[in-house]
Amino acid sequence: MSTGATQRSYAMFYPLIAASAPGALPEGLLSLGQLLASLIVIYVASKLGGELALRLKQPAVLGELVAGLAVGVSGLKLIDPTQPVLLLLAQVGVTLLLFEIGLESDLRGLLKLGPQAVAVAAVGMVVPFALGYGVMKFVGAGELLAIFVGASSTATSIGISAKVLSDLGYLKRTEGQIILGAAVLDDILGVIVLSVVAGIAQGGSLELGEVARIVFSSLGFLVGAIVIGNRFMPVFLGIVRRLRTRGELLTASLVFAFALAYLAELLGSAAIIGAFAAGLVLAETDKRHDLEAQLRPVTDFFLPIFFITVGAGVNLALLGNQQALLLAGGLSVTAVLGKLVCGWAAFGVKANKFAIGAGMVPRGEVGLVFASVGLASGVLTGVNHTAVVIMVILTTFFGPLLLGLLLRREPVALTVGSS
Repeated sequence: MSTGATQRSYAMFYPLIAASAPGALPEGLLSLGQLLASLIVIYVASKLGGELALRLKQPAVLGELVAGLAVGVSGLKLIDPTQPVLLLLAQVGVTLLLFEIGLESDLRGLLKLGPQAVAVAAVGMVVPFALGYGVMKFVGAGELLAIFVGASSTATSIGISAKVLSDLGYLKRTEGQIILGAAVLDDILGVIVLSVVAGIAQGGSLELGEVARIVFSSLGFLVGAIVIGNRFMPVFLGIVRRLRTRGELLTASLVFAFALAYLAELLGSAAIIGAFAAGLVLAETDKRHDLEAQLRPVTDFFLPIFFITVGAGVNLALLGNQQALLLAGGLSVTAVLGKLVCGWAAFGVKANKFAIGAGMVPRGEVGLVFASVGLASGVLTGVNHTAVVIMVILTTFFGPLLLGLLLRREPVALTVGSS
């Protein structure tokens, strides 16, 4: 596209961006004024959407996605979600998100989890993948696309379910403990699955040997990074304690996370594996809570860019096609059913199995990571990307709603291990 055509495109479809820098534009590049205008829209939309969602007793991420729809290609067209600088900032947000998820995960607690949580996590990965894959093959999708959509259906948002359980006082009870344990394990398995499908997408290969290589390299890097990282931690913390400049803990931790993310990419894995491993390692130190508090403002800066641009890139006009609408509906139904059935894998305890399954339904920010990687790799485009994001939105809304309804009916919940 020529510079003149680019400028006309902005003026026609993104008037606020074009008005912020009326001069000639380098092709595909935002000026500082345009970037600032886009960020203003992103942060205002994010806050308005998130606040409205919370007041309606829904997850903030749901409101941010809907706000993205409102300001993007399906709404007011105030931002261009395809701009390289916004996409890069959004990918930094994804890396920080996986770092934060790792930091909030309890690796020692995970290793002590009962077999119920492991069984729920396993069924909650296999069944949604099979159903999502089956839907895509039914509509004639290629093998790579079907695998990616199936993988996108496996995610679980631990943050959303944990908030609902905490609000209802079920965080320490049977259902809550099984849901949290399975969701943490889902996070680890999900990152590995995402690494595999992203590697396949990058190489364009579905050969068994290549898939095995990516699986073992991802697992090997994750385990190796945790083992070596734990041995390196005393040195790392010693360096941090000697620093006198402001933000020493946060800066050193981000360097550690980005270094592992970069190393993971160099070794043929995914950057998110490295960031997640860094979070798991730092979660075992006495600096964990200080780092969580210091990291939160940084993620608060980058994550709205990610959530809003994901929503902004959804073209609802594509759902005017009956096949596209059926695809979005089919993926949403199978995504819910695939997680609901996993509750019955919690054997040997008296608990609300339906509630356990409902707690695994929300895809939230984790599902959006899959959609974002799929879009960046070119595997998810147009109708397919829109259908996956719609699935994430609907499960994010329906999961907490169903979980709340089910647990409010339960007067008593037993502890894990009760007969």
